[in-house]
Amino acid sequence: MKRREELNQLREMTDEQLREEAARLKESLFRLRFKLALGELDAVKRIRQEKKTLARVQTLLRERELKRQKSAA
Repeated sequence: MKRREELNQLREMTDEQLREEAARLKESLFRLRFKLALGELDAVKRIRQEKKTLARVQTLLRERELKRQKSAA
């Protein structure tokens, strides 16, 4: 159920908001990987969640892009 709520929330965002979210997730992943490499944090689960969310955001952006191309043609 959590995943579905997250997906609905992402779908309600505008393209610009999705791009901002993608940038935030990339920065978060960078920081988590850095902490993991330093041994400060056991963030494997959090990294996995962030990667999946980033993939969902990128997928939504791509779907919208393809939809615009198809309607323009």
